[in-house]
Amino acid sequence: MDGLLVDTEHLWTIAEEELAASYGRPFTPEMKHAMLGHGVDTAVPLMLSMLGVDGDPAQAARFLVDRAVELFRTPGLVMRRPGAPELLAALRAADIPTALVSSSFRSLMDPVLDTLGRDLFTITVAGDEVARRKPFPDPYLVAAAALAVDPARCVVLEDSTTGALAGLRAGCRTVLVPSVPGLPSLAEVAATTEAALATGAARAAAQARLPAGMEPAPAPVGGHRPAPEDIAELSARLLRVASLHDVTLDFLRALTATAPQATAP
Repeated sequence: MDGLLVDTEHLWTIAEEELAASYGRPFTPEMKHAMLGHGVDTAVPLMLSMLGVDGDPAQAARFLVDRAVELFRTPGLVMRRPGAPELLAALRAADIPTALVSSSFRSLMDPVLDTLGRDLFTITVAGDEVARRKPFPDPYLVAAAALAVDPARCVVLEDSTTGALAGLRAGCRTVLVPSVPGLPSLAEVAATTEAALATGAARAAAQARLPAGMEPAPAPVGGHRPAPEDIAELSARLLRVASLHDVTLDFLRALTATAPQATAP
């Protein structure tokens, strides 16, 4: 969603810079690249670690999400990415079921849907509606199940290697459409995620925006965490294109051998 269909990464950067400034530290491009595509449960521990501060992860997550929601809801700040309106219109005209799958919480997804058009998506899956966010496969497995489509017959479009790893782990045909240069590799994403989840900060950050007493949805059947040696094989399956203008209906249909087909950005 962020960086693929709409240009919101600059809004996240504002919130991240303000959070870093609250600790008296600068927010660097290296931090931005490491956090790109992550949900708050892994992004916040990564950021606090790279800042070198012992901050409260739940408080930091609340600050980030609240500030981002404020920015997302400001008229004119959320802009469609080049090629996104045309692609979504073509998918709808061709009656291809389409899921919007994001690590962002529902409170952040709703303003984006207001910009893009809710009727363009068959279903939507937000980051606070799954047990594990990207780079784990849960969001895409939930989406495929809701569409009643085999993940192997779904095409995932992603702008980050974090999201691409989620799509590949779910068994989907996955296409990377980078929004920024210098993205980390799949192996780097897997390693930093493991390090972040090894701390209690990840759990605290994940719970920061859930209603009191509410637990994340259970992981769907079929989710798995690949062994390190699987990463090379996953990398070999990842496709790359320069922009959404390169993603045509013929391109999508060529990626899957049989219909029906679903697309999940």
